[in-house]
Amino acid sequence: MCGISGVFNVNGRPVSPVTLRKMADAMAHRGPDGEGFYIDSFLGLGHRRLAIIDLSPLGHQPMTSDCGQFVITFNGEVYNFRELRKDLEEKGHAFRSRTDTEVVLHAYMEWGNACVERFNGMFAFAIWDRTRQELFLARDRYGIKPLYYTFLGPKFLFASEQKAILAHPDVRRDLDLEALLEYFTFQNIFTDKTLLKGIRIFPAGCWARLSLGTRETTLQVHRYWDFDFREPENVCSEEEYAEELDRLFRQAVKRQLVSDVDVGAYLSGGMDSGSITAVAATELPYMKTFTCGFDLHSASGLELGFDEREKAEYMSYLFKTEHYEMVLKAGDMERVMPRLAWHLEEPRVGQSYPNYYAAQLASKFVKVVISGGGGDELFGGYPWRYYRAAVCADFDDYIDRYYQYWQRLVPNTVLRELFKPVWNEVKHVWTRDIFKNVFADRNQAPCSPEEYINHSLYFEAKTFLHGLLVVEDKLSSAHSLETRVPFLDNDLVDFAMKLPVRMKISNLENVLRINENEPVNKSTLYFQKTNDGKNLLRKVMKRYIPDEITSAQKQGFSAPDASWFKGESIEYVRRTLERDRARLYSIFDVSGVDSLISEHLEGRQNRRLFIWSLLNLEEWLRQYR
Repeated sequence: MCGISGVFNVNGRPVSPVTLRKMADAMAHRGPDGEGFYIDSFLGLGHRRLAIIDLSPLGHQPMTSDCGQFVITFNGEVYNFRELRKDLEEKGHAFRSRTDTEVVLHAYMEWGNACVERFNGMFAFAIWDRTRQELFLARDRYGIKPLYYTFLGPKFLFASEQKAILAHPDVRRDLDLEALLEYFTFQNIFTDKTLLKGIRIFPAGCWARLSLGTRETTLQVHRYWDFDFREPENVCSEEEYAEELDRLFRQAVKRQLVSDVDVGAYLSGGMDSGSITAVAATELPYMKTFTCGFDLHSASGLELGFDEREKAEYMSYLFKTEHYEMVLKAGDMERVMPRLAWHLEEPRVGQSYPNYYAAQLASKFVKVVISGGGGDELFGGYPWRYYRAAVCADFDDYIDRYYQYWQRLVPNTVLRELFKPVWNEVKHVWTRDIFKNVFADRNQAPCSPEEYINHSLYFEAKTFLHGLLVVEDKLSSAHSLETRVPFLDNDLVDFAMKLPVRMKISNLENVLRINENEPVNKSTLYFQKTNDGKNLLRKVMKRYIPDEITSAQKQGFSAPDASWFKGESIEYVRRTLERDRARLYSIFDVSGVDSLISEHLEGRQNRRLFIWSLLNLEEWLRQYR
């Protein structure tokens, strides 16, 4: 994990070294082990280093090829770099360091833009070709490592974080109201927009080139990979799938342990992180594990099960790890919000402050931590969502059903009232079209329950998972920590995408019989009827972790904020969202906000995600506008 940045004046004007340094300094937390700069008149590259592989000065960046033609600034890890290095050496390439960065550089020299198709890992990088006067940019398949960019007329800026781009004196801080409307519909941003107008996130699984003298003011990106969940033509036996899953899972975990510094693991008490820790602990004796729990004295209902420390402690005992824990209380959210908003850069999916504390804890002991992220999205871990997509009249009916579900903060019927002060500026935005456009690259409309569910898996991997990855990168980077996600190993992902739906959700017929008109909680009803999801994964993971963990229902990493917002945190909510001082009321209608919060306080509707988003947005407005 590092921080990269750059300026490319395509009109040939020289780059300011002072500005380039300011951009890199804004991301010092991403790379405390070193800094580097490269300027070629109108092109400047910056780098902040977190040394993980080859800690020697030979890993310094930006890194220049021996011939002097190519220069790279790189963020991430390519786990198969040793195999690629061997292939390149056989083709005559010579290496000075033991880094994966140098392998990426030589891979580009050998295979050009096709090099990215060979990388198994997480990355965002830029390579300058001095001879062609051309800049190459790329981001990993899944979007584990972020990359932002903007055009300022003939100036092209890019960086691992938006705050580095904001360090350039010519960048404006105009709020993108369309992106904000998108966020308050989905609690996420599905397009490439950010809350700052003109700053965009480079799409995952893509590359782009930009040449000197171009008159383009938009970046022409090329997709080299995309998720492709589909039923296999030839179905194997469950036993064959189980053995292959076991092999690929162990291979993925072992691949991602490559490091010249200590590697730890998050241990949440759930199946995914527990299984990863079980395999990793056989490779790294006495590895360190980390858990965040919650004080539940004022919790109620389902929240009473949110603290998973007991399960994590049990697995730590089984795997013989060196285990560390911390307990979060209601006041911890208020305490961390200014730092959290600064590092997060904009609200994204979920209530992310527990992740901030988890990364803070891990960073006190290790530089690298492995996480269970991605397991749910690949193997069907959200079964209560999929029943909505199992039977539809046609594709538009499917879009309507799933779009309605994914209005996570406020429904469409409330948006106009909520955004009343600025409605004329956003009323042309149809968030249903934004939702449907996620499927723009899916050529074939689904026609069976399995195909509809595979479409849902595609959607969640492209949107929900990507949002989680962006959050995880920002919050681990805040503490100079690198997070790795073994479930997002290329071979394991390729396998999961072709795994039959019925090996993820075994009781599909029960899903089809759920009556949408039944006046009960549909997710509760779903679990009563099926209690499944991730079924083949559960079966295989029984080899590594106790049955009570693999058979447990899915539980997210959430604090009991629904209760805290009504009790211990109510004064913080009221003080932050006070009518006369909150900045967000230049955007939102006061009565509209009050009405939605009252629904929560009176117990009529759980609006915890909405309240969290308001608090996060208010802090963001104070720091970034």
